[in-house]
Amino acid sequence: MSISLHNLHPNDGSNKPKKRLGRGRGSGTGKTSGKGVKGQKARPGHHGARFAFEGGQMPMPRRIPKRGFKNPFRVAAFPINVATLDKVFDAGATVDVDALRAKGLVPKTAECVKILGEGELTKKLVIKVHRASETAKAKVSKAGGSIELIPDTAPAKVAS
Repeated sequence: MSISLHNLHPNDGSNKPKKRLGRGRGSGTGKTSGKGVKGQKARPGHHGARFAFEGGQMPMPRRIPKRGFKNPFRVAAFPINVATLDKVFDAGATVDVDALRAKGLVPKTAECVKILGEGELTKKLVIKVHRASETAKAKVSKAGGSIELIPDTAPAKVAS
């Protein structure tokens, strides 16, 4: 038998009739409309408690002790190792933030880039970044390259 428009129907149990609330006791959901008897959830306007509400108990974020200090002016540097630069760039290349972004090594949101000295560098590279570690500087100069530090372009954040 082929399927046509006149013999299409949903599977058994897939379509349920809408629960009609507040239509009297004979409807099966009369009197309290399926909300039980009294209590917070039976009241009008209750559509679920607000986020992280624990029934009036002192909430978890306020119970847990706060420790330490978070500097609001800190600018996180995005780290890149010299071994990565050795793999990705050719000898004599100029490595700056735009070149790193073009190769997919630095995300667009990174405000500051720092070169770290992990691994070996065998190529002569001209590197222009915001920061560099002492080991990275030593390895780049040993390979015949140079590191030029550019000033941070991140705007100063205002503490609130």
